[in-house]
Amino acid sequence: MPPPAMERTYIATEDRYSLFYRDLRDELSAAGVELVDTPEQATATLSILVDETGQRVLSVSARNVPTEYEVYYSVEYALSGEGRSLLTPQFITLTRDYTYDETLVLGKAREEQLLREAIVQDLVRVVLRRLSSL
Repeated sequence: MPPPAMERTYIATEDRYSLFYRDLRDELSAAGVELVDTPEQATATLSILVDETGQRVLSVSARNVPTEYEVYYSVEYALSGEGRSLLTPQFITLTRDYTYDETLVLGKAREEQLLREAIVQDLVRVVLRRLSSL
């Protein structure tokens, strides 16, 4: 449960279409937080300072072909309200790795997307847990 200061919250972000933003918005709404469209209407502002994802090669075969990748998702967020900082910027990165087989490209692309979605769900849970402890 989010703190009372978050009764009416504005989420400040540069990317309103990211997986993290959409999942966080949905979970906050489900928790009873009223999400508002402008900072002036809000009792608190949740700022998403960093929201980025990508992948890195972890290992390659003898033929120099990638055989294992790491998918990562990083977020940094802060909470302010009532003219003061309620939570200083918090940075979190979560990762998952998967093996890559060049003969199964389509299946591996879907696996990467599913891993990314699972990481986002975990990140949202971590952020909500941190916010509820305020």
